[in-house]
Amino acid sequence: MAKRRLKLLSANIQAGSSTRRFSDYATRSWSHVLPAGNKRGMLDQIAHLAGQHDIVGLQESDPGSLRSGFTNQTHYLAQRGGFAYWSHQPNRRVGGLASSANGLLSKLEPTDVHDHPLPGRVRGRGVLLAHFGEGRDGLAVAIAHLSLGASSRESQLSFIAELLHDHPHAILMGDFNCDPDRPEMQQLYKRTQLQPPASCVPTFPSWRPQRAIDHILTTGDLQVANMAAFAAAFSDHLALAAEIDVPERALR
Repeated sequence: MAKRRLKLLSANIQAGSSTRRFSDYATRSWSHVLPAGNKRGMLDQIAHLAGQHDIVGLQESDPGSLRSGFTNQTHYLAQRGGFAYWSHQPNRRVGGLASSANGLLSKLEPTDVHDHPLPGRVRGRGVLLAHFGEGRDGLAVAIAHLSLGASSRESQLSFIAELLHDHPHAILMGDFNCDPDRPEMQQLYKRTQLQPPASCVPTFPSWRPQRAIDHILTTGDLQVANMAAFAAAFSDHLALAAEIDVPERALR
């Protein structure tokens, strides 16, 4: 069976803000709502990393609020990283000054892209679903940012499982805010063909990674060749990269 190797990246970019230690959440909290600091320089560093991949899933990308100087960060990264196709899903506002989105950057043309709000106790989470190729055998790529609370994650994962349950070639990536063996994750493995990761790569916090909470999950027919974490400028998450072998028929 002919296969094509794709390079994927999932990155929570923290809207181009800098966090290098836990104390920064308090002392640099202004950077999450105000257009100060070297956010453009941070984005350029992220674009350099992203541009080495075929498909990139972004979380906490600002869609163009005061915080980003009204720059749509997903669009900016697409231009700087050399991506012909991009899409974003604004899903959270922060104090009327900032906004956050999931984003897709792709060098392959998707056949369609849909955004879905996720359930949860607090609104503002979503999943961005892109299809490549045609029909049931096509490749489905979902990008999500899940809640901090286990009960909300459970309902969100149930929703995502319904979206992906009949896809033999699917990828789910993003910031899950939980380890892959958490109880709420089991329904995802039971109701879809997505597999638990063969190995866990710690991504949080970026300055001393201890928790594997960012994931790239694939269905059984998609073989993961390599998986590694990289610094995404000074986000509090490391970016997670994977090389995945995809059947050519899934991209036609």
